[in-house]
Amino acid sequence: MARLAVLSYHTSPLAQPGTGDSGGMNVYVRELSAAIARLGHDVDVYTRREDPEQRDVVRVEPGFKVHYVTAGPPAPLARDELGLYVDEFTDAIKATFRGCGLPDAIHANYWLSGLAGHRLKHELDVPLIMTFHTLERVKAATFEAESEERAEQEAALFACADAALASCEVEADQFVRLYSAAASRVHVVPLGVEHAFFAPGNRHQARRALGLDARSSLLLFVGRIQSLKGVDLALETLIETRARGAATQLAIIGGPSGPSGRETLAHLHERVCEAGVIENVTFIAPQAHQLLSTWMRAADVTLVPSRAESFGLVALESSACGTPVVASDVGGLPTLVDDSVNGYLVTERDPGVWADAVTRSLDPVNAASLAEGAVKRARPYTWRAAAQSLLLLVDSLTR
Repeated sequence: MARLAVLSYHTSPLAQPGTGDSGGMNVYVRELSAAIARLGHDVDVYTRREDPEQRDVVRVEPGFKVHYVTAGPPAPLARDELGLYVDEFTDAIKATFRGCGLPDAIHANYWLSGLAGHRLKHELDVPLIMTFHTLERVKAATFEAESEERAEQEAALFACADAALASCEVEADQFVRLYSAAASRVHVVPLGVEHAFFAPGNRHQARRALGLDARSSLLLFVGRIQSLKGVDLALETLIETRARGAATQLAIIGGPSGPSGRETLAHLHERVCEAGVIENVTFIAPQAHQLLSTWMRAADVTLVPSRAESFGLVALESSACGTPVVASDVGGLPTLVDDSVNGYLVTERDPGVWADAVTRSLDPVNAASLAEGAVKRARPYTWRAAAQSLLLLVDSLTR
């Protein structure tokens, strides 16, 4: 039986995805940890306390615990403040290890957790596995640069870590090309999907459950409201399809995230009013992860217009529900969306081109074929398979 210490410094796996810094990484840490525990192993996730009322330890399920560690004030912090308390976080984890013994390996998620993992690896001689989720040089190449200091820290982590997990071959290539990572230490471990929740169903029933108009075609955007996720392009696509005479609606599920999140949300509301589509766009508060499946079954098309995306969990979960995906041709999305099989990939950020792809997806003949292709495309991806791959890696590192 293996014992794994998972570091998720800046956000808890139990936080609501779609708000603040919570998103696909939260789902990843929670679902992968649960899958490992269900295979009979122990997983302890360590995250920073953001609320003084949070318990020290939450037992999520047998073998899977979340530890809330005091590091800095017990309150939400801006991203640029989080770095101040990484050492405090690391020291607290070391103290925990002294009480309950060393883990077989440390799995750090995101570069801030990696800073803690880096110290723990060298001070305690424990193997370090890194999952970065997003990388500064990848974002700089496809969107905009934020911090060269962060890029240098990430490069140091690639040099230090015993293994770096990539979600797909595209991401693995980015590790080597942009960070000179040793290819022998890069391991592709695809994400999974919880098929018990994300599965095909009756669209009419799903819409009735959500109180939606069954006569219009529903476009869906799920994600944090920030420029990186391209929600503005989802809105412009809706506006363009309606200008062409299509009876389309758009549901935007998520909350503002990052320094400019509220500004992005305000701009969306202004654009909705300006374009006269108030009755055709619905803003939905972030939903519990399992409830997203109902929205995906209700939708005719899921839009994933990200400017950068390491994997694209929303695209995978939508496919599992039998809903076609129109996505940006960036990052890991081409590994999940096969053009004309379960959706369409779009290279341009032109709303007209996106509207063309949506129109093809809504064509009754295409829609049936795409729905069938979507379910088949998602079927091989499971969290159990991801957990088994990670456990094999842990075993090889400890031996």
